[in-house]
Amino acid sequence: MRDDAQGLESLLADFAHRDNPRVPDAPLRHAMQRCLHSGLDQLPLPGSGRTLERWRQLSTVAGIDLALLKLYEGHTDALAILYELRPQELGASPFETPGIWGVWAAEPPDARVGVSQRHGDKVRLNGRKAWCSGAQQLDYALLTAWASDDAPQLVAVDLKQPGVRFSSETWQAVGMAGTASGDVHFDGAVGICVGNSGDYLTRPGFWQGGAGIAAAWYGAAAALAKSLRTHRHHGRPEPHADAHLGSADAALCGAAAALRECASWIDAHPRDDASLPVQRLRAQVEMAVEQVCRHVGRALGATPFCRDPHFARLAADLQVFIRQSHAERDLAHLGQRIATGETEDWSL
Repeated sequence: MRDDAQGLESLLADFAHRDNPRVPDAPLRHAMQRCLHSGLDQLPLPGSGRTLERWRQLSTVAGIDLALLKLYEGHTDALAILYELRPQELGASPFETPGIWGVWAAEPPDARVGVSQRHGDKVRLNGRKAWCSGAQQLDYALLTAWASDDAPQLVAVDLKQPGVRFSSETWQAVGMAGTASGDVHFDGAVGICVGNSGDYLTRPGFWQGGAGIAAAWYGAAAALAKSLRTHRHHGRPEPHADAHLGSADAALCGAAAALRECASWIDAHPRDDASLPVQRLRAQVEMAVEQVCRHVGRALGATPFCRDPHFARLAADLQVFIRQSHAERDLAHLGQRIATGETEDWSL
């Protein structure tokens, strides 16, 4: 599996400087196809002893473009899930033709896909799935669907079949606009069950994948901070900007240390419940990202937001992308676990 970050940056350099970054179809899909053809989607699996290498790749793509990262992370996450839940097939796709995958597991109360007419592993899907990232640019998806209210069943579906309809009217985003994430309607579409009911949420890789998202947050924030570092390297003396750069550096170094520590923990405990280490990690990285965004913006002013297309796009996208965190709800859940004495004291 390849982990050459420089090669990744070189391969996707034209995408990062494309003329119209908000066209939601061809540039993203073309970049993803290049990743597949070059083997850059073959990342080390979580918990394989090379988790940090996997996260470095996600971080690198995030620093290039977060809309691309959204597709890249979903595709590589789907490959890891297939390997985890289909070990007898060594993670092979249930479909013959290679393609771009996504993972759709959002479960708002007003949008739920039902499973019916099961014959072996094949089922029929009916209903609406919301928050489907990059829906019209993918070939396949792993989605959660329901035969009952007990636990979701993960289902692989070919998106190029009758009975699958896309709608993007609900997607009014400015940040992350390029993903064109919308709703997908299923009307008797055929799907293939992956694992057993409830496996998607209970497998070790669920929380391991959540930590990979934090690595992407970090990569985007680090790319913004690099703009401030470049500004200070070539600019006249600005003590206030230096202070902002120092604050950004401290935040990023702390987040990087947390990422390395969590990756080591996952590699040492690949089958254990990683929920607590990952909840802590996501909180730490989110706080660091918020600090970096604040300090970079205050130091650089409006200029890069208005005149640097890469910076402006990344800054706008990151404000939306980091809301994959549930903010105080996640912190409250972490605090409840700490309050029960589930963890050791904070001694060094």
